Amino acid sequence: MTLTAQPRTTGTRRHPAVTRRAGSCSLLLALLLMALPAAASCPETSSADLASIKGMGERTALPADREVIVEGVVTGEFLGRERLNGFYLQQDTEHGPVGLFVYMPGATPSDGALIAPGTHLQLHARTGEYRGQIQLQRVERIETCARDRLPEPLAVDWPLSEEQLSRKEGLLLTFPQTLTVTGNYELARYGSLRLAANRLFRPTNTPGEAQQRDILELDDGSYRAFPNPIPYLDANGTRRVGSTVQGLTGILTHAFDAYRLHPIIEPRFEDTNPRPEPLPAPGERLRVATFNVENYFISLGQRGAANAEELERQRAKLAAAVEGLQADILALVEVENDPRALADLVEQLSERTGIRYRAVGGNADRGSDAIKLALIYRPDRVEAVSELYADNASTHHRPPLAAFFRSVDGGPDFGVVTAHYKSKTGCPSRGDIDRGQGCWNQRRVEQSQAMNAFLERLAAAEGHQRLLLTGDLNAYGAEDPILTLTREGLVDLMARELPPERRYSYVFRGESGYLDHALASPELAAAVAEVRPWPINADEPPYLGYDGPDNAAPHFRPDPFRSSDHDPIAVDLKWR
Repeated sequence: MTLTAQPRTTGTRRHPAVTRRAGSCSLLLALLLMALPAAASCPETSSADLASIKGMGERTALPADREVIVEGVVTGEFLGRERLNGFYLQQDTEHGPVGLFVYMPGATPSDGALIAPGTHLQLHARTGEYRGQIQLQRVERIETCARDRLPEPLAVDWPLSEEQLSRKEGLLLTFPQTLTVTGNYELARYGSLRLAANRLFRPTNTPGEAQQRDILELDDGSYRAFPNPIPYLDANGTRRVGSTVQGLTGILTHAFDAYRLHPIIEPRFEDTNPRPEPLPAPGERLRVATFNVENYFISLGQRGAANAEELERQRAKLAAAVEGLQADILALVEVENDPRALADLVEQLSERTGIRYRAVGGNADRGSDAIKLALIYRPDRVEAVSELYADNASTHHRPPLAAFFRSVDGGPDFGVVTAHYKSKTGCPSRGDIDRGQGCWNQRRVEQSQAMNAFLERLAAAEGHQRLLLTGDLNAYGAEDPILTLTREGLVDLMARELPPERRYSYVFRGESGYLDHALASPELAAAVAEVRPWPINADEPPYLGYDGPDNAAPHFRPDPFRSSDHDPIAVDLKWR
């Protein structure tokens, strides 16, 4: 995380002749396990303990800028501007163990030799506060006491109550349990991961799915922005949501509205959610997929690629994703509303994958929004038996599109409808505000009501009810817009076919869920052989995308992973 400068250290510093240095990682682990209690002989009598400085018990905290002589054992060293500019002390008191951060931006190399985990120090410093956190600062003198020892880390289970958390701020903790990465959005920017007891899902994703929602931020012992190298990566240069870590050991603190753990031992992750293989070929089935291509713009510097280099990276990743998806019909979301953009994308996919695609034609109104929908298909596998239909109801700012298809090997006609509902962003100050399902929820309900009418018109026009609605509806599975559709008879295929832990296509603020949907009329639902979310994007950190930051450049690959911020959803059809 990025911090503005804290108060600078002033005064002089006297160093003892004996220097205690940190040992190897194995020695540190041995110290953690041994934790032998012993009295320490410090040069002077301390004037305060850490509990009185923090105001624990019935006492109030000492006022800022109070001179104190205080002792404690170093539990975590994070010196230097690229880290936390300080270290943590811990002390046993009548109130139990207490930990405190010591801000020391002017630490010299000789100071660093003293300030090592396990070293018992006595400080001449002043009390202070930064961003609501009590600390020591303006260190004037450091003395080494008679014996070094690292306190045994306190074993705790996550989650903790608010009272437990506040009492354990600044302490050396260990988490024996397995924790799960539930968010990785800020990994490249701030070097942090969101952890929870289990992967967290949006509360409105699945009915009746209650979860403990507490999040622990695994930080990297630094508040710098765009760390280089990026921490906590696996051999593929990623750290996927769903990965797990056990035995975390570090210092607990509260900063930037979250409880954070700065590890003193490198965390060991398990790739319990590995990258998936390409989908198997559909064979005799027909595969329909929806894919939000995250602003495919050939007008550079607009909503998509900022320059030609980014556009090339975007094309390479999208082609790799489409090649692995092997869809016969693709419902595309977030294509630039310019005929040249769709033509370019179809051409690029055909050239790069060797699979020829064709866009469904017609004069349907695409609306005036910056992005539009599209339907493309493989003419060697299916034929389009209609031109595009569009629903131009005024509630839609991106008109839903539909077309009808038939396998080249025969079989019944069926319709594919694609939509992109109003997003949950750009919230108004009043009116259609967030009431638990994101803002603009009433607008999305109105769009579903219009969609029900559109589907009725399509069925009447084509003389059958074999319809599949797929796309980014910007609503989770148990929210009103989806219920408005299913109450009129559509079958939520994700809910019917998949267990709750697989119902996701998007991760937002550490919570997973499915905004991308496949809903079928009962007649078409009978022909659904399989529903496959392909988790190539939502679990991956954003820095792997085509527009990743500079510190992520070494990790970019022209592969399907993080080709978008949404996972594609594939539906295989087999006529019985």
